[in-house]
Amino acid sequence: MYQSISLDVRGAAAIICLNRPDNLNAFTYPMIAEFRHALAQAEADNNVTGIVLTGAGRGFCAGMDMNALDTLSATGTTAAGDESMALAQNPGDPSMGDDYISGFTYMMTLRKPIIAAVNGACAGLGLSIALLSDLRFAADNAKFVTSFSHRGLVAEHGQSWILPRVIGPSKALDLFWSSRRVLSDEALQIGLVDRVYPAEELLDQALAYIEDLAAKAAPLSLKAMKRQVYRHMNMSLGQAMQESDKMMAISTAHDDFKEGVASFVDKRAPSFQKISDA
Repeated sequence: MYQSISLDVRGAAAIICLNRPDNLNAFTYPMIAEFRHALAQAEADNNVTGIVLTGAGRGFCAGMDMNALDTLSATGTTAAGDESMALAQNPGDPSMGDDYISGFTYMMTLRKPIIAAVNGACAGLGLSIALLSDLRFAADNAKFVTSFSHRGLVAEHGQSWILPRVIGPSKALDLFWSSRRVLSDEALQIGLVDRVYPAEELLDQALAYIEDLAAKAAPLSLKAMKRQVYRHMNMSLGQAMQESDKMMAISTAHDDFKEGVASFVDKRAPSFQKISDA
């Protein structure tokens, strides 16, 4: 079905693999449509608790394909065919509002956790994909670079908003201005990634994290807390507290709360509702 990515469901996890290894998995415009479609498929699968993004070969994603950028520079068009764009669906929760409809920011509205398993070079748009994921696990040989200043560009694809929130404004400006490479150990130190693993263990560790969520966490809680975090980043403290109070009242009246308490008292694994069953 897809030409430039693959989608595989393994246990409770959907694995979306960027699959242009000869080009370090750089995005083309048709590939952007395939990626969006695959996320929609994974989100809609009731057996999927979380999504893992990774890359084929020695890289995660080198950004946009330079041939695609050359076409855009020369013609002002994306050269994305009607067939590829027809694949594009609308993953995510539209009730999150207009703040999350530009570019890849819809990833923050998906109703399921997304882990970027960064297995190698991660640059430009590839870094945006990783940053807009909920967690970032990196291989010990991963490297990160913004790259925009060396192309005569500005911080694109949401990075000017998300990167300062992840690592702080001064560190973000350093990475934007210098376009220097950040290796996995520094990435962990500055908070750019959440975990670092040996390359051969990376995917298994990301899948194990999703499996642990599937065994212990209520899908509706995962969905609600993701919504809280990203919506409340755009709210005042008072607004966030008011919304949280309303959400808490709903959650304590839900069957999942009763099941969470009962499973704790009975010392057994919980049996929570799937999102589609709620």
